[in-house]
Amino acid sequence: MNVSDVMMIFFIQFANTEDKQEFSKYPTKAGRRSLSRSISQSSTDSYSSAASYTDSSDDETSPRDKAQVNTQGSSDFCVKNIKQAEFGRREIEIAEQDMSALISLRKRAQGEKPLAGAKIVGCTHITAQTAVLIETLVALGAQCRWTACNIYSTQNEVAAALAETGVPVFAWKGESEDDFWWCIDRCVNREGWQANMILDDGGDLTHWVYKKYPSVFKKVRGIVEESVTGVHRLYQLSKAGKLCVPAMNVNDSVTKQKFDNLYCCRESILDGLKRTTDIMFGGKQVVVCGYGEVGKGCCTALKALGAIVCITEIDPICALQACMDGFRVVKLSEVIRQMDVVITCTGNKNVVTREQLDRMKNGCIVCNMGHSNTEIDVASLRSPELTWERVRSQVDHIIWPDGKRVVLLAEVMSLLSLFVMPFVSTSTALAVIELFNAPEGRYKQDVYLLPKKMDEYVASLHLPNFDAHLTELSDEQAKYMGLNKNGPFKPNYYR
Repeated sequence: MNVSDVMMIFFIQFANTEDKQEFSKYPTKAGRRSLSRSISQSSTDSYSSAASYTDSSDDETSPRDKAQVNTQGSSDFCVKNIKQAEFGRREIEIAEQDMSALISLRKRAQGEKPLAGAKIVGCTHITAQTAVLIETLVALGAQCRWTACNIYSTQNEVAAALAETGVPVFAWKGESEDDFWWCIDRCVNREGWQANMILDDGGDLTHWVYKKYPSVFKKVRGIVEESVTGVHRLYQLSKAGKLCVPAMNVNDSVTKQKFDNLYCCRESILDGLKRTTDIMFGGKQVVVCGYGEVGKGCCTALKALGAIVCITEIDPICALQACMDGFRVVKLSEVIRQMDVVITCTGNKNVVTREQLDRMKNGCIVCNMGHSNTEIDVASLRSPELTWERVRSQVDHIIWPDGKRVVLLAEVMSLLSLFVMPFVSTSTALAVIELFNAPEGRYKQDVYLLPKKMDEYVASLHLPNFDAHLTELSDEQAKYMGLNKNGPFKPNYYR
């Protein structure tokens, strides 16, 4: 008997042994019990990124119960740990390297102080990138008070760095809903200080000021809004005749839609999924809900890794674009049982329902790229028959009674592109400057798009970073096209 015959016998015996063994498809109940956490504990755990320097030794103490002061002796802030400021400063400095346009704007305009007298109350994601925006507004003369628009996305060390420099920041990762509204109120309600500008991402701050401080709302010079959700709320107010101040829709600016939403999401979706799950995407069945610019970026990245991607859409134009790009357009209910990954990026609510979550296969990964956590019916997963397990920071297993697990990233994957958003920050700064300095009568009580000239200026600020050289129109060419030689080069409705 030669070696190959021996190996064949061994393989057959091993295979027979494998056939005789009974492997359970799902983990045993005992195994689940040993690892599981209570629903309440999972819901209140603080989420941290892999790069976070959060000190977990005092995680049980709410920042609201701590007495903290910065090195200047100020206590007008509420962050997780002011001692993390040095780490946050390093992260902000790194972010500045990738935000050349905003830094260029800061250098060009800080001598003029175009925001001198501006009192800006802001509610955005608090990350290293948005910190660069906040510090630019301060450098241009503004006084700022800031809070977080998302209870999971705050980088604690960055919030500490801002508080250390004297910016009143009220935010920490893992806030409760009560904390969230408390922080917004602390930003707005400061004795001897009244906001005259609102910078919002999601509309929650605007809603709070409108409802609780109507006198402040009426005296605000303008509102700048960065998100789909917030813009929708503004248009609702305008339609109802209740918008008594001008507002700038930055979300639909070209530099936001065509750059942050597309290119930044194309990179951040993979970074976020790889960081939290470490899975391979080659051959995986993925459904992306929504084929707007965010969906396009996600699909491009996933397809490049070999994933089999299909799309859900309500808009026939976006659906046709998906078809022309080689993606199958389906209804979620038709494919939910086969999907390995489900990604939402619609800005809507209940895109993935509990009934669809119940039908998902074991191990399916569910995440949200939209602004808030309304796209996936996470609330329905807090039911007694389901068990939550914290796998690692930003990853939860939801376990059904039969042992099926769904990997939930929905609560923390919200707007992954927020970690790479150099374009919208510059557009936002210009929108604030424009509304604050606009002469009376230029803007009425309505919602406006960022002027195309400003969009083009934002793009031009980025070009030196690529050593790009623009071609200039001749007088004859400009006359032929009916354009000003210096722009704008596209109509205001161009997107």
